[in-house]
Amino acid sequence: MKLSRLNQEMRAFFADLYEGESKPLVLGEGSENARLALVGEAPGEQEALKGKPFVGKAGRNLDEFLRATGLERSQLYITNVVKIRPTRVSEAGRIVNRPPTREEIALFLPWLKRELAAVKAPVVVTLGNVALKALAGKGYTIGEAHGKLLAAEDMRIFPLYHPASLLYNPRLKEVYEQDLRALRASACQKSLFDTLVDGGASSPATATLHNSQ
Repeated sequence: MKLSRLNQEMRAFFADLYEGESKPLVLGEGSENARLALVGEAPGEQEALKGKPFVGKAGRNLDEFLRATGLERSQLYITNVVKIRPTRVSEAGRIVNRPPTREEIALFLPWLKRELAAVKAPVVVTLGNVALKALAGKGYTIGEAHGKLLAAEDMRIFPLYHPASLLYNPRLKEVYEQDLRALRASACQKSLFDTLVDGGASSPATATLHNSQ
């Protein structure tokens, strides 16, 4: 119920803020009792059209994540740092995706933190620098923090490279897959991820998954 009320509050706030603009809000999706929270950067074109996070190309990235970790989508809560699709006009005159601005991140971040507090997933997995820095702080970079469990503001964060980055740097694919195996091994060993396996109590945390644009 907390999440439902928060979503109503968000819809009302951003409907007023973006009145008259075509900026559909893409809210998070999943159980309030999720074992893992996945937080992306921002919705892409398909997410904005369908009003759902992690569909289209981003959905294929999520499917790969689920296969590698042995989790099911029903065990996750999935969302984004920014809840609208950031766009620009390309040289060819097409509307394309762009990274969210600092102002957009700052606008949505308080809502994200309230959202994660309502879900209280044991671990937060982040994909890419935007989600990592938003939740863990600007002192972190994905190159240094990937595959390591971090503690930040009562959250346990497990950063991963953005799957889209593998297209531009194929050498990262092996690193990304190693990090996924480490995440799964930790869950299987009931170490710091014990609640992923047995649902035991632990401090709130969330997993951030960065959408492919």
